[in-house]
Amino acid sequence: MAESVQETVDAVYTADSRRVLATLIRLLGDFDAAEEAMHDAFRAALEQWPRDGVPANPRAWLVSTGRFKAIDVKRRLSRFDSLDEGEDGVDDRLLGTVDPEAWADRESVEDDRLRLIFTCCHPALAPDAQVALTLREVCGLTTEEIARTFLTPAPTMAQRIVRAKSKIREARIPYRVPEASELPDRLDAVLRVIYLVFNEGYAASSGPAVTRHDLSSEAIRLGRLLVDLLPEPEAMGLLGLMLIHESRRIARVSASGDLILLENQDRSLWNRSFIAEGTALVERSLASGRFGPYTIQGAIAAVHGGARDAGATDWNRIVVLYDALLRLDPSPVIELNRAVAVAMRDGPAAGLAIVEALLDRGELREYRLAHAARADFYRRLGKNTDARAAYRRALALTRQEPERRFLERRIAELEN
Repeated sequence: MAESVQETVDAVYTADSRRVLATLIRLLGDFDAAEEAMHDAFRAALEQWPRDGVPANPRAWLVSTGRFKAIDVKRRLSRFDSLDEGEDGVDDRLLGTVDPEAWADRESVEDDRLRLIFTCCHPALAPDAQVALTLREVCGLTTEEIARTFLTPAPTMAQRIVRAKSKIREARIPYRVPEASELPDRLDAVLRVIYLVFNEGYAASSGPAVTRHDLSSEAIRLGRLLVDLLPEPEAMGLLGLMLIHESRRIARVSASGDLILLENQDRSLWNRSFIAEGTALVERSLASGRFGPYTIQGAIAAVHGGARDAGATDWNRIVVLYDALLRLDPSPVIELNRAVAVAMRDGPAAGLAIVEALLDRGELREYRLAHAARADFYRRLGKNTDARAAYRRALALTRQEPERRFLERRIAELEN
């Protein structure tokens, strides 16, 4: 019985701990107090559920228990404070009568999660703090996991998260969804954070694997939540983009964990339901006329997803979409991606000319994919000496093991 209850508690923690936390943050008004209350509630579940049975609504039970555990903590601490006579130091919010069942109602709980996302992505916080706090509080990653993801020492990441929480408390940043007039600027920050989380999951910046499914699935979960509660065109465009990219995840890696390029992937492994859903979302966003860069990237991904094989890819359509994307969101990385599409349409010499100009400007000098693209263009042009040098430069900048193995194989092939 105890083992069965342990499994139930573990399952509830995996499925619902972030929902419980979001509601406790609303009720308690403090990140740290809410997190401590949530852990107290789960500890109480391990003690009480084997004896009393699993409650009909575990989430409501956990929120109610966490809230009252927080009240007890506040009362104990108040005994050591200098208080006016008759005061117990407990915030009235904690003592208010709230129907526990209402806390588990999907609409209110999901609203709490949306409030939490916008709070973590508030523009008063630095961009790196927004990402770290969202991964910690909304996605539930540990500080150590976040630190490894972004190649940052764990103590530094912990300080970043602590400072972000302090900023929210000291600046009295409201725990709410922005008003309609505030939404465009605030939504951009939320979308950017979700996009960054997905990118790290789709193409890990370091480590032993090409992808990190935990991060990409969390980003998609956040994207779905955002579209459900706030169906703005760019939110739909971003979710569509992520779904189409995620459709290829299994095909991007061999059985031995090696990287497989898009042109060599077994397209029968692609998740067609993800492609269909993602494409429909992108089309809805485009039809609104209020789309942005995520939707255009989603449209590019949809062109790839709709091609029956690599040879059927409409590269002219992709170049046109990259032209539109550059007008909307100019960046050297987008220019690099466009160069790859140009090379597929017009030949490697055309792509190489664009990449050489980008590298001469200096903006992508330390970007491994720029050197990898340059190397590939040289290889396709038969300039093996230049290709090897460019591959070696890309290899020196690469921290992901499958990418390293791929580049090493390319270098070895050119030396034979």
